[in-house]
Amino acid sequence: MAPKHDLQYPKGAQNTLNRYSDRGSYDLEKVHKIVNSTPVLHVSFQPDPSDPFPAILPMIGQMGSFERPSSSISDPLDCYLHGYISSRVMNVSRAAIASGKPGLPVCIAASKVDGLVLSLTPNSHSYNYRSAVLFGYATPVTDTEEKEWAMEMITNSVVPQRYDNTRIPPIPAEMQSTQILRVTIDSASSKVRDWIPSDSAEDMANKEVVDKVWVGVVPVYETYGEPIPSPLNKVEKVPEYIEEFLKESNEEGLAYATAAGKRPLPVKAKTNHDE
Repeated sequence: MAPKHDLQYPKGAQNTLNRYSDRGSYDLEKVHKIVNSTPVLHVSFQPDPSDPFPAILPMIGQMGSFERPSSSISDPLDCYLHGYISSRVMNVSRAAIASGKPGLPVCIAASKVDGLVLSLTPNSHSYNYRSAVLFGYATPVTDTEEKEWAMEMITNSVVPQRYDNTRIPPIPAEMQSTQILRVTIDSASSKVRDWIPSDSAEDMANKEVVDKVWVGVVPVYETYGEPIPSPLNKVEKVPEYIEEFLKESNEEGLAYATAAGKRPLPVKAKTNHDE
């Protein structure tokens, strides 16, 4: 059997990692998994050439392919973002298309904190984390079928199976007020830290410091609490698909953060401590 070759984003001026490059990856699967597991994405763009400040918005989004819906997470995918029809990012995206551009240039950031890394010195403190950055061109989705497909995908990213367990399909007014952006990815990269604290050999050899400073990792993970029914709710029992999602997500988050806090230092980190 031929060895598997993971698809990677090409390195370019925007996405090439410099600082702690050994923590980085251009692997499509790693990038897409981080994006799809992050509840809120931060999308930055230039609202107007005359405005010296870039804009950055928290948005809900998911990686997927309308043209190839059976694509796996490791395949080339677009990023779909959900928003209001007349919001600034939507208006600027439409203006970019109208002017003949391939879309609005955007940068999308996804970040997850998995642990507080407490080291011997303030300078060596860090986080265990997963992060991904995408660069691409945003265009408004105008095809009704693609728009509904994206709305279903994004809704199910909140809670799997949620879309089919709501009042569907969306009514015309809902479709008209909602805009979906499709971001065609030009380049991307990810960066992950998932191991124990790293200190300099000099500090670790200092018995006075080692004997008085607690060193370790405090796991950090998202926890879903007990569902609180709305005053308008008429369904007596929380649906099984919601309960299963909450249980699995909480268990997976705890397991990942705990394992990351116990993982030994990679070879390069042993000679290049956090700072």
